[in-house]
Amino acid sequence: MNLNKPTLQNKIARLRINFVNQLPVRLEQAQQQMAILSSESPINVTALQELHRAFHSLNGTGKSFGFTALADVAEHAEHYMQGIIDLSVQAMPSDLLGILSEFLSQLQAQMHILIASDNAQDHTQSSPYFEIGQSDTEIFQGQGPLIYICDDEPEQVHYLVHQLRFLGYNVEHFTDTSSFREAVLTKRPDAVIMDVFFPHGRTAGTDELVSIKDVTGHKLPAIVLSGRKVFEARLSAVRAGCAAYFVKPANPMDLASALDELVGDKLQEPLRILIVDDEPEVAEYHSLILEEAGMLVHQIHHPEKIFEALEVFSPDLMLVDMYMPVCNGAELAAIVRQIPEYVGLPIVFLSTETNAQKQFSAMEAGVDGFITKPVVPAELVSAVALRAERMRTLRGLMARDSLTGLYNHTTTTEILVSSLAHAVRHQEKLVMVMLDLDAFKSVNDTHGHMAGDQVIVALSRLLKHRLRNTDVIGRYGGEEFALLLKDISSDTAEKLVNELREDFSEIIFNVGQKQFSCTFSAGISMYPGCNRAEDLRMAADTALYQAKSQGRNQVVVSKMCDE
Repeated sequence: MNLNKPTLQNKIARLRINFVNQLPVRLEQAQQQMAILSSESPINVTALQELHRAFHSLNGTGKSFGFTALADVAEHAEHYMQGIIDLSVQAMPSDLLGILSEFLSQLQAQMHILIASDNAQDHTQSSPYFEIGQSDTEIFQGQGPLIYICDDEPEQVHYLVHQLRFLGYNVEHFTDTSSFREAVLTKRPDAVIMDVFFPHGRTAGTDELVSIKDVTGHKLPAIVLSGRKVFEARLSAVRAGCAAYFVKPANPMDLASALDELVGDKLQEPLRILIVDDEPEVAEYHSLILEEAGMLVHQIHHPEKIFEALEVFSPDLMLVDMYMPVCNGAELAAIVRQIPEYVGLPIVFLSTETNAQKQFSAMEAGVDGFITKPVVPAELVSAVALRAERMRTLRGLMARDSLTGLYNHTTTTEILVSSLAHAVRHQEKLVMVMLDLDAFKSVNDTHGHMAGDQVIVALSRLLKHRLRNTDVIGRYGGEEFALLLKDISSDTAEKLVNELREDFSEIIFNVGQKQFSCTFSAGISMYPGCNRAEDLRMAADTALYQAKSQGRNQVVVSKMCDE
């Protein structure tokens, strides 16, 4: 971590001071709108809307910075103004100006208290999120889900943006809807987070969300981030098709969970389909159909290459021509079924064969279904996806940890063996990393097991978002994780894991009114150097133990196996 860089806490402290220093100007502008209301008849609706916006801004920003007394007054004023705006001009209460003047007087009093204190930084402790400093690093260039946040009050989402980035999201922030729209049309985000209140006092954010679509005309997955708690605002968001609604200041971990629900399909690796057909043109045609549907497809045109294809590609389903040279589809299916790890792999025949008896004979050999050529593209996609997803689900229940969705201990160990064999065969590098959360027992003892689960999920989220699809992430034990990083050097791995370590240490966890942060230690081993799977694991584990014994929150590269 660069100690010379200003921390996020210092930056927020400066923003808080700036906010207090700007209060006189903000309240003077509100007084000007009051003067317009007093001097004009009938009532000036624009002035009402601008005054409402001023109260809204003071409410939201005051809450985010922990100025609760100021925010409480502004919140009451905002709600009162919203009720006034909803009335017709003819129904304005006679005491309107007097009530607004009282609100402004109360805000002036709070402003004088803050200015007189001359230490806005001290209010940090009353803010729900700003107790722990963050490093404003510039290392968020990973492949995490792309999230656009559109909010015209940057000081309120500054912390939120940073926390989402530390959790592995690729976040871009916009302060106006025009640049937001332009960005959406230039590059489609995986989800958007948008305020429901924009300039000129109009509650138009949900309308913006309804109308904003990507370049293909598809509606964007959206979450509302608002300073308003009222039923009408939530109802408007629901009717706009928004997936979730958060009131400022939002808890980053809760928001991240909602984002994971929205971008889950992106985080899941595409279905992997192996096509075995001795006619390359036909295989390519079916590949194009499946690839257009978002699947990954690998072709082989010679049945004798099946073993290498299964090991290297690890398909979710095989699509096999029934009649081929060397061996037919039924014989190939029988060969595949002889290998224990592929007993459950779905095998579907793609053939012109319509004879029911021959199809039945093939089913006896272990084939799961028939698709008759020429195939209707939609039917091919549907048939393949249905069977492949079912198999992936069943395999996932056996292979993955229920809390994090990562590979479990057994599966991770199996993948380590196969990954090392692949690296040896293709003369590629393979790095193993063992991660362990520091002082995790004290987290459970102090904050409870639900808080401990929150920490484990946060680390798994960071790893999934920041690592490549080709990398393997496993939950090796309770608070221990294993990574297999393919075809990179130990130096590169050390730099990467240190960046992950620093980012994870900046995440703030909330349990009621309490906050805490966590760190992890890591050990790294390398092939070439450690040439057996057990040697690779032991070397990484020994390096991890060394990192723990040297003070924790650090990364150690093993010297047991020289690269």
